[in-house]
Amino acid sequence: MHRVRKQVGLTDRLMISCGGTSITVAVLDTGIGYHPDFDGRVLAFRDFLHNRYPDYDDSGHGTHVAGCIAGSGYASNGKHKGMAPNSKLLIGKVLDQQGDGNIEEMINGIEWVLENKKRYNVRILNISIGMSDTTGKERMNRLLKAVDTAWNEGLIVVCAAGNTGPDLMTLSPIGAIQKVITVGCNEAGYFGNRKYLCEHYSGRGPSPFAIKKPDIVAPGTDIVSCNVGIQYRGNKYRNAYIAKSGTSMSTPIISGALALLLQKYPYYNNEQAKSKLLRSATDLKQAWNKQGHGLLNAERLLE
Repeated sequence: MHRVRKQVGLTDRLMISCGGTSITVAVLDTGIGYHPDFDGRVLAFRDFLHNRYPDYDDSGHGTHVAGCIAGSGYASNGKHKGMAPNSKLLIGKVLDQQGDGNIEEMINGIEWVLENKKRYNVRILNISIGMSDTTGKERMNRLLKAVDTAWNEGLIVVCAAGNTGPDLMTLSPIGAIQKVITVGCNEAGYFGNRKYLCEHYSGRGPSPFAIKKPDIVAPGTDIVSCNVGIQYRGNKYRNAYIAKSGTSMSTPIISGALALLLQKYPYYNNEQAKSKLLRSATDLKQAWNKQGHGLLNAERLLE
């Protein structure tokens, strides 16, 4: 995350300028494991698969995503802190150890977030899940309706473009919805001509619901964030962080940037926040179906 913050122009000074009022971000994923970087900021946890308590993550994906948003960087002396380290988290486990889930659990998770929106002051919903459109049209329409409802009730819904690109119209069905903020991956030349970059398989638009998708891109290759396999031995943390790649990592980078924006401008509604985010992006001069409005520019967004 140190590299990512530098890449998108997020300095410590900018973070401090946003004030200390924390924003709650809901994350529907594989859960969350113990990590000192979350230091008591997980407000609530719900397991929609097995109804287990306390909070856990048998995959590691959700813990990594949460760290991209809200990790404090405690185990790395601040180096690998997330985009909005003051943020609080509402965690719904809707995916299993392999990262698989079904539509019913996703819908139940979204409804749970909406039920607890006022109680925990949830402003953002992060869905780092790429789904196929082979689950049945009626069931998929129910899920898309639930996502639309979340936006209509005031949440900023941030969704992954998915990892099935680079062909046209390869967006995840959730990310294809017009209202949500759909996030693709793009390294903007940071790695030169290196192969196997996330941007090479990031889902591409257009979408059947909106001509111009994705909305924005963020880094998503070798993102270093919280590792569910962390150990404490010899008076120090070991294996505290791990690198993962995909639009699942790009998505929480945008959610974290939006959390900072709402810290600074808490009166913004979801439409205002989305507009500010997209207008401030850096145009990479690439095709719209690859870059959307461009790369996240945190400096322009927050200043």
